[in-house]
Amino acid sequence: MTRVKRGNIARKRRKKILNLAKGFTGSHSKLFRTAKQQVLKSLKYSYIGRKNKKRYYRQLWIVRINAAVRKYNINYSQLICYLKKSNIALNRKMLSQLAILDNPSFNFLIKSIV
Repeated sequence: MTRVKRGNIARKRRKKILNLAKGFTGSHSKLFRTAKQQVLKSLKYSYIGRKNKKRYYRQLWIVRINAAVRKYNINYSQLICYLKKSNIALNRKMLSQLAILDNPSFNFLIKSIV
């Protein structure tokens, strides 16, 4: 029976991990065993980070909307209530963009629902 060396497949597997570990410090980017651990950890953190990013942006939009509507003597929760009663379906991202970039239309929106 002939000997099977598996050199090509094993090298590809290791190379894939080491490519993912580029930019890591010290042995985390050079040695396969530590690089593999670090890559798994970084993939876990990036997955969690993608979920947290959505949370943080929604929080930011709410803060911006609240700051913008305080000028009209209402707060964020009252604005959302008025929008739902008026059947205006604008999400928080769009409301935040209106408040920052297009102030006249945001003023018109507030005046029309209050």
